[in-house]
Amino acid sequence: MLGLLLARAGVDVLVLEKHDDFFRDFRGDTIHPSTLDVLDELGLGNRFAEVPQQRVSELLVMTDEGMTSLADLEDLEVAHPYIAFVPQWDFLDFLTDAARELPNFELRMGAEVEDIVETVGRVSGVRYRSADGLREVAATLTVATDGRDSIVRRRAGLEPVAFGAPMDVLWFRLSREETDPGATFGRFSAGHIVAMIYRGDYWQVGYVIPKGSDAVLRRQGIDVLRRSLAELMPAFANRVQREPAGWDDVKTLKVQVDRLRRWHRPGLLCIGDAAHAMSPVGGVGINLAVQDAVAAANLLARPLREGTLGDGDLARVARRRRLPTVVTQAFQRAVGRRVLAPTLGGTSGGTPRALRALGRISFLRRLPARLLGVGVLPEHVRIDPAAGGPSSRPAPAVTR
Repeated sequence: MLGLLLARAGVDVLVLEKHDDFFRDFRGDTIHPSTLDVLDELGLGNRFAEVPQQRVSELLVMTDEGMTSLADLEDLEVAHPYIAFVPQWDFLDFLTDAARELPNFELRMGAEVEDIVETVGRVSGVRYRSADGLREVAATLTVATDGRDSIVRRRAGLEPVAFGAPMDVLWFRLSREETDPGATFGRFSAGHIVAMIYRGDYWQVGYVIPKGSDAVLRRQGIDVLRRSLAELMPAFANRVQREPAGWDDVKTLKVQVDRLRRWHRPGLLCIGDAAHAMSPVGGVGINLAVQDAVAAANLLARPLREGTLGDGDLARVARRRRLPTVVTQAFQRAVGRRVLAPTLGGTSGGTPRALRALGRISFLRRLPARLLGVGVLPEHVRIDPAAGGPSSRPAPAVTR
């Protein structure tokens, strides 16, 4: 997204992607109203609507007492009052296709960054390994977007502050039958939490487990997981006798919540998970990263074009995006403490109090709807296409 925005503003951009393709299963697949607004502002909204997707307007939770509504996005005054579920590889292909229409955008696949290049205390590019061996690229600005285990961040000596999380998540697929509900929902019961994400012809299942319990569970055999699913959701009992087929079909997301105190060094900026790893609560990680990218492009396009980029420009990006990050992580951590941990520990006495309150009081449901759908300080595209013409300076390198 940042590469697309900067190239559209007339800045030469090189994006380095370490893999040969974008196909990775069980990654974040939720595109929220705030991101859909950005696509509209880029003139890509109609094209994105043609990408196969499922749309969810209401977030539901199934408890032992019945179904409860947690958030209704249709109450929001937004152009797209829903969450679009799109495989992340399809979303990345969509953005890449749009960016490749711009003459000053370049994407190199199979280019794994191994180190940064420094010149007189300033990050001046990166070294990356490709099929041709170890190569080096110079850049006016290097942007680390290579995730929660960012190599660029580590090589730059930037260490995040970790806040911990009470859970990890097991991800797997479950076939869908015609009689199944056509909605995404969560299943909460004492000791158990399951996210059932409707994906058209299958379910993407997130089975939440206490932090660090993955290895113990796997040693007990796949039937333990199947029996738990059958007890929690009897309507699925027949198919969970054979699905998932084995532990090889189950991927583990080790949940972490952290953020950098300092997001930048001279010549280097971290955004997205490289700056702040988010909990899967609310599925907001992609959308926070997109908002980071929009803010960075709005604030950095002009100094990049004019050759005046300084550390103060990077600091402005970090300052603008710190508040949304802190507030969103505070919300996620509160959900972890007050809902997830008591439920997983079997101490909530059935439905957690916070969920019961949301189910009873419609006004309260607007708060999570607003926070998840729009977020804090939503960003909007403020730069005109090709403003000022292409830059003749070394391109920013955006690392993935």
